[in-house]
Amino acid sequence: MSRTAEVVRNTKETQIRVAVDLDGTGVAKVSTGVGFFDHMLDSFARHGGIDIEVETVGDLHIDMHHTVEDTGIVLGQAINKALDGFKGIRRFGHAYVPMDETLTRCAIDLSNRPYLIWKSYFKTPKIGEMDTELFKEFHHAFAMNAGACVHLETLYGENSHHIAESGFKALARALRTAIELDPKTQGHAPSTKGVL
Repeated sequence: MSRTAEVVRNTKETQIRVAVDLDGTGVAKVSTGVGFFDHMLDSFARHGGIDIEVETVGDLHIDMHHTVEDTGIVLGQAINKALDGFKGIRRFGHAYVPMDETLTRCAIDLSNRPYLIWKSYFKTPKIGEMDTELFKEFHHAFAMNAGACVHLETLYGENSHHIAESGFKALARALRTAIELDPKTQGHAPSTKGVL
């Protein structure tokens, strides 16, 4: 069973292509025009064990908002599509990721009932050229379009780079567990409803 998908989304603000392989080895080919965001997506792929290709051309002459949010939308859609109705997966995952002085926790439910609880706060308004408020926008867009209930909380931390990166890594590690195939589900959606 191939758990791959490709999604293309073109608007007046962004042109995006995302391809994913849920059973990959964490290889990323990412180009968004935002260096730190590329670094975060590369980390997401590596720690999630998911191969991703992301090609985003956005209206960076305005700001980075559309580029980051819309990439989250399309990445979420691609993962949702590759999951094919959430059949046969573990569904739940969680992770704690320490990064120097920072500790971030993520719990995820691939329930097709999207939600985001976000409790991460940044000490600086930017990391490099990237506005730190955009990290919430990415995670919200991703959760809504992946059909994922995501609770992400930085328990403590000081350095904005560490807070952002531990968040991406925690989401990736939690997702890695949730998308694993579980033989006990016998290929069905893991729900008393029989469908997610």
